[in-house]
Amino acid sequence: MSKGYIVAQLFTARQARPVTNATVIISRPDAGETIVRTVEVDREGKTEPIEVDTLPKELSLDQTYDGIPYTTYDVTIRAFNFANQMIRRVQVFESETTLQQVELIPFDRESYNNNTDFIFETPAHSLAQADCEPNCPAEQPPKQQPLEQGAQPQVLQRVIIPSQIIVHLGAPRSNAENVYISFPDYIKNVCSSEIYPTWPENAIRANIYAQISLALNRVYTEWYPSQGYNFQITNSTQYDQKFVKGRNIFENISRIVDEIFNVYVSRIGSRGPFFTEYCDGRQVSCPGLKQWGTVDLANQGYSPLEILKYYYGNNIELLETNNIQDIPQSYPGTPLQRGSRGTYVQILQAKLNRIRRNYPLIGAVAEDGVFGPATESAVKTFQSIFNLAQDGVVGKATWYKISYIYVAVTKLAELGAENENLPSDAGSYPGNVLREGSTGIGVSIVQFYLSTVNMFYQTVPAVDIDGIYGPATTNAVRIFQRQFNLPQDGIVGKNTWNKLYKIYLELVVQLPGSTTSCPSYPGSPLRRGDFGRDVSTLQAWLSYIADYDPSIPKVTSDGIFGASTQDAVIAFQRSYGLVADGIVGQATWSRLCEVSTQIATGTASDEYPGLPLRIGSSGANVLKMQRYLNYIANTYPNIPRVATDGIFGNATRSAVMAFQRQFGLTADGIIGQQTWNRIVQVYNDLRSRSASQQAQPSVFLGNDLPTAAISEKKAESPAVRTADAGRQIRQLRQQMRDLLKEHPELSADRRAWQDDPVMEAGLFDSGAPHPKQS
Repeated sequence: MSKGYIVAQLFTARQARPVTNATVIISRPDAGETIVRTVEVDREGKTEPIEVDTLPKELSLDQTYDGIPYTTYDVTIRAFNFANQMIRRVQVFESETTLQQVELIPFDRESYNNNTDFIFETPAHSLAQADCEPNCPAEQPPKQQPLEQGAQPQVLQRVIIPSQIIVHLGAPRSNAENVYISFPDYIKNVCSSEIYPTWPENAIRANIYAQISLALNRVYTEWYPSQGYNFQITNSTQYDQKFVKGRNIFENISRIVDEIFNVYVSRIGSRGPFFTEYCDGRQVSCPGLKQWGTVDLANQGYSPLEILKYYYGNNIELLETNNIQDIPQSYPGTPLQRGSRGTYVQILQAKLNRIRRNYPLIGAVAEDGVFGPATESAVKTFQSIFNLAQDGVVGKATWYKISYIYVAVTKLAELGAENENLPSDAGSYPGNVLREGSTGIGVSIVQFYLSTVNMFYQTVPAVDIDGIYGPATTNAVRIFQRQFNLPQDGIVGKNTWNKLYKIYLELVVQLPGSTTSCPSYPGSPLRRGDFGRDVSTLQAWLSYIADYDPSIPKVTSDGIFGASTQDAVIAFQRSYGLVADGIVGQATWSRLCEVSTQIATGTASDEYPGLPLRIGSSGANVLKMQRYLNYIANTYPNIPRVATDGIFGNATRSAVMAFQRQFGLTADGIIGQQTWNRIVQVYNDLRSRSASQQAQPSVFLGNDLPTAAISEKKAESPAVRTADAGRQIRQLRQQMRDLLKEHPELSADRRAWQDDPVMEAGLFDSGAPHPKQS
């Protein structure tokens, strides 16, 4: 059967950070296969390419084929502290790599049911099923329809690639949502929705040029804003071109778009983007480019520009704009590679060093303006993460991709840094309703919070932080209210203010590495009767921790330190070994921030947390143990794998008991200090061994002793002088005696140990034949 590939890649905050604590489930319900593969993402939030069955490539090259020439799979994402997502009917073609890139949304438990996934339905591909079936017209109506009555056409002074293009998910007058997405990502989605990735490259490039030009024409002419709409383009093929929120893209299409996203079609003598109308050319006809026809022309040897001239006439050319919004340094014009020197290399190195704070696999480089081996290695790692050709050369595609990611990570960091400049009472409701026409610091704070939310929620627009509550702020507030199930009046009353501040605090804590460290201790203890921003902050922490620790009651983030807040503080202090006086001094303040940050990021220290983990426990420490146990289970197959959800249930208890039995501990299913330390030790040992050499094959010999366990003991042999190691060797010796009596055919496996004097003395001193005697 034909094969294709799926790669899942998880981000948050406009690709500013990868999401790493996540499991990806590939299933094929249409074929009766519940689960095809379950994998965890790596340190950069990415899976390995997953090979799956699909249909022959030839079907997608035959325009007379009436069926669907690809196979579909469902992709489910379960990430700690993010809302689950399911993308249905992800499309896979033979020999092509499907990229399912997912922008995960931090989980707000009050707004979303814990068992509810965000579900994205991928419709049948445009070429496989026309939008208008079964009643497709023989000829498609012109997309460039007249302006609505009273509207005046407007033209920008120059062609600009917008940092985000606003896409309306429906016909212009429909009550559909808008999404805010980067321009290259928009084109990748459109191309993956409009044509097949198996087509000849010149056909793909010609279609991409047409798609770019159509979109930039809408932006350049301000076609929809001039008619009073608050978007720049629609996803209706009757008016514009196909865009499917949440759908997969294809690796080859992604690479081509990164290379040419700022190149467009223009009439000779005109600098503006030409409105490049197109259609499929099989089910419907139109005056412009025919998508299926580009395949025939490419197979005849036509170049992308020749294909475009075939349909739009000879008086067109391809123009490039370096006016890319939010990107300050344009591509230098020639590739940067090993041996290059100068200011552009230094700019490149500075950007890579900043990006590596969020993507730590990228190596640090000296910002000396010399493109040496370290810079080349860092570039290759970046290219691997972001699906570019891994040649270590910074051409246009790599330059601009680095620039886009740099802008995202620095914007996120700047938003976090601005948090320190907010007034001390910024979290407290100002006492008066804010609405269109309001001005002042309260409006600025609302605008700042909205801009932060925009980094994580594609449907919430960013706004200028100018302290003036104008129509743009009203629109952003109304969209925020719809996102979080509040009355959509565009007015910031107490409920909207508190919700906005709560979401903002969760986002700041969610990504401390990209924003700021814990807020400074207020300087004096907080206690019952206090009020203000600092109280709101500790209430948000308590409420957040309470989602994962049922012993701590939930509180309202109203900025008032009342009886319920005092009770929650006492409960927290008891749970975390602090003096339970209900007063938030420096120790309690620091611990609250530390615990909420660990929960938010899914990270925790390797140090024992101070209290046992057992059935009912939850949070970052449980998640850490689950991930460690799953890693250990790769070597010790009698330890069952568990869901990495941060919840200590029966399955986690069973895995803990199996680990305890494996390593001679009391099998009570509770992670006390001894079990915690042993899990951490075994995990770190296996990780170190894997990093230094190829992992030993984990051949199951029988009972619960894989050969990798013998290798682990052998690696620990210098420590046998300790009582603990001696006890472990004695246990291992008895297991080996029993195993060899039961399976004498395994004597060949002992050759690996016969030259190790420690293993000879420890394993074969009595009760079993010595390897040299066998």
